[in-house]
Amino acid sequence: MSHTFDLSPSQRARIFRHTIECLEQYYAHTADRPVSPELDAEAIIREVEKHDFIQPLSPEQAVDQVIDGLSRYAVHTPHPKYFGLFNPRANLGGILADLITATLNPQMAAWSHAPYAAEVENYLVRAFGERFGYDPATADGVFASGGAEANLTALLCALNHAFPDFARWGVRGLANQPVLYCSAEAHHSVNKAARMVGLGYAAVRSIPVDKHLRMDLPVLEQTIAADQAAGHQPFLLIGTAGTTGGGAIDSLTSLADIAQRHDLWFHVDAAYGGAAILDPQLQPFLAGIERSDSITFDAHKWLSVPMGASMFLTSHRDILGQTFRITTDYMPKDAGELTITDPFTHSVQWSRRFIGLKVYLALLIYGWDGYREVIAGQTAVGAYLKRRLGEDGWLLMNDTPFPIACFTDPYRRDYPACAPGLVQKIVRSRRSWISVYPVQGVPCLRACITNYLTG
Repeated sequence: MSHTFDLSPSQRARIFRHTIECLEQYYAHTADRPVSPELDAEAIIREVEKHDFIQPLSPEQAVDQVIDGLSRYAVHTPHPKYFGLFNPRANLGGILADLITATLNPQMAAWSHAPYAAEVENYLVRAFGERFGYDPATADGVFASGGAEANLTALLCALNHAFPDFARWGVRGLANQPVLYCSAEAHHSVNKAARMVGLGYAAVRSIPVDKHLRMDLPVLEQTIAADQAAGHQPFLLIGTAGTTGGGAIDSLTSLADIAQRHDLWFHVDAAYGGAAILDPQLQPFLAGIERSDSITFDAHKWLSVPMGASMFLTSHRDILGQTFRITTDYMPKDAGELTITDPFTHSVQWSRRFIGLKVYLALLIYGWDGYREVIAGQTAVGAYLKRRLGEDGWLLMNDTPFPIACFTDPYRRDYPACAPGLVQKIVRSRRSWISVYPVQGVPCLRACITNYLTG
């Protein structure tokens, strides 16, 4: 019975070949497929539940069923005509990394169980931290499942920095109500994080934006002053480098000044826009990020690796330990005489997969220059799209150097149903996928160049 899971070497080789052939067929011909599925919930549920797991299928039959289901019932984000959210086509390096990780299955909780994997991630944290301008002597970080976890980590670190006894007593040990600040365009994972740590979303001050969709700095200053006068305790300021909706970049240098003046932890959510640090033409738009206390950066966005691969980076070497350090009797002590850090004492997660390999292997194959070329290429396609939209009479409503266009018909901007109606027709055609996003109260068509094959 113990061999049932493994099968024989020849059987495994046959199944691997079959699976790779199916995946290659999809990968090579993604552009020939409809971008979006026909959404029939009952049909999908019937498809999923047609087997009761009493009579097993052959491995080939099982693989065929799963790939067929995913092919028929999914929005194909790897499609070059997917112009949606930040869901790129995964590059081959990242795909291979996930296959390797699943097979070797390194346990990332304890350094001694996966020292090579742990040091790969440590190296990447140092390398990206240095790219963002952090001092290598004081920088630190950890890989996370996604930007939501990285933003949660930022909130926890900020709380432990501002309130040294927070790890022991939590919110019940706080004399004053902690409050944090972010743009109205910021990612809503911030609100979820505030709820998760017990602050509640009422502690989140959502600051209005200016005409460029950037945080309104005078309003921010007024809000901080009002909170201080009310006896609340401001502790965290979050800037965004590339908002999800319009790609706006907050004035990071100005926010750094404000954070310094009010003794706030300054976090930059650069989940999408952080990749600009790899392109010399875009890098100046991130000026001020080097002054942040922490950064969220998602490699599974513009670096085109499979979901999910996020990094939390910080310029405070000791803060992750202060926030997450814990001792147990049951965790391995094999490396007790070495000066190392066990990842489970450094992160929200405990047991987890080797997230960093998909970034490491992709960089080994493509290098920094390969990524620079891809980022510059997508930016150029985005600039071309914006130019053609203007030439064809569309009104561009957002202002960003990133390849995101929010646009509307200037003659129908006062008709709220116009953009949603157009998007619905486009999505139902199954030939392309775009979304709707409101800019300054005007529903707009939103198109993002998120695929390195789009052009």
